[in-house]
Amino acid sequence: MIPEIRSRYNAEFSDEKYQAFLQEIDDLYGYKVLFRQAETPIFVPRALKEKIFQANEDIIKTLTREDFMAFTHGAVPEHFRVPNENKHSLWLAIDYAVCRDADGELEPQLIELQGITSLYCYQAMLAQMYRKHFNVPEGFSFYFNGLNADTYNEAVKDAILGGHNPENVVLLEIEPEKQKTAIDFYCACALTGIEMVCISNIIREGRSLFYVNRNGEKTPIKRFYNRVIFDEFAQREDMYGKLSFNMIEDVDVEWACHPNWYFRISKWLLPHLSSKYVPQSYFLNDLADYPADLENYVLKPLYSFAGMGVIIDVKREDLDAITDRENYLLQRKVEYTGAIDSPTGPVKCELRMLFIWHDDEEKPRLVGNLGRMSKGKMIGVRYNSAFDWVGGTSAFFEE
Repeated sequence: MIPEIRSRYNAEFSDEKYQAFLQEIDDLYGYKVLFRQAETPIFVPRALKEKIFQANEDIIKTLTREDFMAFTHGAVPEHFRVPNENKHSLWLAIDYAVCRDADGELEPQLIELQGITSLYCYQAMLAQMYRKHFNVPEGFSFYFNGLNADTYNEAVKDAILGGHNPENVVLLEIEPEKQKTAIDFYCACALTGIEMVCISNIIREGRSLFYVNRNGEKTPIKRFYNRVIFDEFAQREDMYGKLSFNMIEDVDVEWACHPNWYFRISKWLLPHLSSKYVPQSYFLNDLADYPADLENYVLKPLYSFAGMGVIIDVKREDLDAITDRENYLLQRKVEYTGAIDSPTGPVKCELRMLFIWHDDEEKPRLVGNLGRMSKGKMIGVRYNSAFDWVGGTSAFFEE
């Protein structure tokens, strides 16, 4: 996105450097990363950064409404509602497509926002690896709000532990070692000293929860670093509703972050946001008729993960066939621009802003980021398996 920096980076790039970069990441924990890592970070110019910051502020105005909890009550399905909800979503991720405005200038357009954690630990490690193996110029940072590598890690560690001893905090997931994002789990456990535990191994005794630690000792759980995606869990017929603990029980445990925020801060919010950087969205059941330019819209299920169920080239018959219309969203398409020049052609990209929001803070605090690069029809790694210079990455923002 910054021509002189991009030209220099591409000229200095070599496959030998890239393979050494990948190998060191795989060697960190003796674990081969299961998703593609891009050949380059993203260099974000100051002008685009300022627009992203403005988009963040526009969106956060809605998240900080005094009536937000009452306003979003209906976003949480009753059969998935978890007791003992806290004041804020501890983690917040806001995804922007990098597009061009009518004058040809780069601008962000909101794709999605999520009240769940993301790859906070892995992304910081990845940014350090890019700096180690490639030429990342000075004056660009992965971090925000005055943070550096040490203070960022401390902020993430503090958010995960919440003041508890590491032995009483567990990373909760469904078969964590089998998840494609497991590299982030290894990074988080190394940072904090906690253990990753499958939800099927949680022991419930009344209101108390326990796990068996690596030494074979039954250990009380005081806090969950929650990585379970409720949609995925509910689809596991071998687990959901059949375990000692199914997340919806009223128990003495803290959440980082509470599962209800997965629903409150989600695609459900999109029709309620107002910004030049937020494309128009509608609940399908609110439409008396479809937009005349339906080809300019995309259909998204409210409750899905990683792009599952999205229809890009939507037709009237697709919409007519939907019965649970309250669970679908029509969103005006955004046109990603090939903002990054690679040796094999232009690459589209998406930037995820990563926030931490403690209950005693008035608004979320931006701490880091996640980047994704694509030559495919959609951004996700599963849609880009045949391409190079695509995949997960970190972004460095001009200071």
